[in-house]
Amino acid sequence: LKKTALYDYHVEQGGKMVPFAGYYMPVQYKGMGMLASHIHTREKASIFDVSHMLQTRVVGKDRKKFFETITVADLHQIPVGQGSLSVFTNEQGGIIDDTIIMQQEDCLYVVSNAGCAEKDLAHIRKHLAEFQNKGGDVDVQIIDDHSLIAIQGPTAAAALEKLVGQSLSDFGFMHGRFMEVAGVPCHIARSGYTGEDGFELSIPTPEILNITQKLMANPDVELAGLGARDSLRLEAGLCLYGNDLDETTTPIEAGLTWTIPKSRRETGGFLGDSVILNQIKDKKSIQRRRVGLFVQGAPARDGAEILDKEGQVIGKITSGCPSPILKKNIAMGYVKSGFHKKGTELSVKVRNKVQDAVITKMPFVEANYHK
Repeated sequence: LKKTALYDYHVEQGGKMVPFAGYYMPVQYKGMGMLASHIHTREKASIFDVSHMLQTRVVGKDRKKFFETITVADLHQIPVGQGSLSVFTNEQGGIIDDTIIMQQEDCLYVVSNAGCAEKDLAHIRKHLAEFQNKGGDVDVQIIDDHSLIAIQGPTAAAALEKLVGQSLSDFGFMHGRFMEVAGVPCHIARSGYTGEDGFELSIPTPEILNITQKLMANPDVELAGLGARDSLRLEAGLCLYGNDLDETTTPIEAGLTWTIPKSRRETGGFLGDSVILNQIKDKKSIQRRRVGLFVQGAPARDGAEILDKEGQVIGKITSGCPSPILKKNIAMGYVKSGFHKKGTELSVKVRNKVQDAVITKMPFVEANYHK
């Protein structure tokens, strides 16, 4: 297992370290359990170590053209300093991974999941070689000298403003900037995985501890681990790759049709485009849909069966937990098309006990992204 540059700091702060995506990562901290950490992030601000994520830089004059062959993004329409959530697809229209792509002056800055890093790189390099062999001017560079932290919550901007020395009120959601943080050149993106306002900071690794400690000096800021991250992202209706998304799931089935701009729906040109564009045009071709559910009784976890009122299995839960904010059990899963409408009453089998459930809209908790 690998360690991030903040490993020793996590241990010093009472972090309970567990294996995750090939790394030792904190699941929670001694002074603050998962529930308290979740509430603190919704009310103030928390720092998450996300240095295990894969950061890459795509360079060359054909970089946008190349990346449009392996993702559904329209990179010619995203201005410099802005970004978008997108997905890597395979030839069958399935999702290889979800990713954030930021448009920079001289490159694309790409952040993707740690658990998919080897698979993503193998996929990218295979298609990169084919593209280069046809004369394409593009290369992909792994950013291995920077670490990544996220600060999330309603007071995140105020905490970061003290270190950048200026207001961030004009810094839009899904925008990115190069800025000095406590005198250190960093890349900052206004984004995150909690449904709250927040930022992801790509920091030269030798300075990551210094900046983390400076942010932690703010009384509003605490460390948060994987436990709170999971319940926060589920309340926000956000997918976890490997649970809610995989290579057999199309963006349409996953409720991610919005990641495919109108221009790409017209032109295609990405892997699996025939399957994906057919699902957009012909709703009857969509076999299943990602949905949110409120579940009575015990929480429904990954793998629990979803049943119709006749007791027939029509899907399964992919993520579930008690919502600290709503004080209800929430879950995400896939059901056969036709059962996905809001208000549809279903059942979920939890430890061989059948419990009532109802389809509800997502996000479960309204997002507070900076407008």
